[in-house]
Amino acid sequence: MMIKLLRIISWTIFVVLIALFPHLLGIYYANIFVTFAVFAVYALSFNMLLGYTGLLNFGHSIFFAMGAYGTALALKNIDGITLFPALVIGVLAAALLALVLSPLVVRVKGAAFAMLHLAFGQLFYVLALKMRNITGGENGITNFPIPDINILGILFIPIRNEPLNFYYFATIILGVSCVLMWRLTKTPFGQIQKGIKDNAKRIDYLGYKVDQTKAIVYVLSGTFAGISGAIYALFQNMVSVDGVAGLTIAFAPIMATMIGGMGTFVGPVLGTAIFQILEEVIMRFTDRIELVMGTIIILVILFFPNGLMGFILKMRQKFVSNIATNDDVGNK
Repeated sequence: MMIKLLRIISWTIFVVLIALFPHLLGIYYANIFVTFAVFAVYALSFNMLLGYTGLLNFGHSIFFAMGAYGTALALKNIDGITLFPALVIGVLAAALLALVLSPLVVRVKGAAFAMLHLAFGQLFYVLALKMRNITGGENGITNFPIPDINILGILFIPIRNEPLNFYYFATIILGVSCVLMWRLTKTPFGQIQKGIKDNAKRIDYLGYKVDQTKAIVYVLSGTFAGISGAIYALFQNMVSVDGVAGLTIAFAPIMATMIGGMGTFVGPVLGTAIFQILEEVIMRFTDRIELVMGTIIILVILFFPNGLMGFILKMRQKFVSNIATNDDVGNK
């Protein structure tokens, strides 16, 4: 009972701090937090595949990009469309792409799966550049209209050029996405995911449909990546091919997951935070951010192969074991 109460108090304090964040630190840091939240959801969607199912996807950015392009194109080309239908169009575009590609999950495995998706990512990038009449090519889609939040036709809340309103809007959408992904890991379906990563044959022997489960996770992963891409499009009020499908975006969730630790829910979030902080600091001293970040990734893999969260959990387990050992010695 006490533990449950402490959790409720902790979550209440956390929500209050998030609500007060822009008032305490200002709009500049609130915008940084929105960027962090977008890429945290993006990294968590990637971790659904790699961390929980063992599928390495080098082309995960195509779902992020589809969410962004779908939302921007809907707002630009559909007269009178409101905000939430435009978001739904972007997310459905990402989900549909994942659904179309999902048969690859059961046909291709291991390194072939990773490299094939890398090829898909590059193909998407080239197509986005060439289809200028749709995507805007190198210039992208800019200054598309962003409608007010329409609540039952009674309350209208502007978010364009209203950073405080956008902060709360984005935080709620992305926060709900995080909660849904976290809850999924606690369900029997989430346990099957982990079992597939550890021993797919054993899960198959137990009567679970491994291929079908992988396909479902693949579609869910693409859908959540689409959500993060759609919010990012609104936040930037611009969608460019380099901004949503370039190599930096493609490898951002991989680096965040590797730094934080895959297979844990907190790991990608921690990795995203560290990645954002490092990026801000490095950019003050050099423009060769890819070189520096690549070096950091190599060092993390060498010295913390399970990521920082894996290292923290290992140290905590060792600490608990030492306490238990000392108690046993004391009792004797």
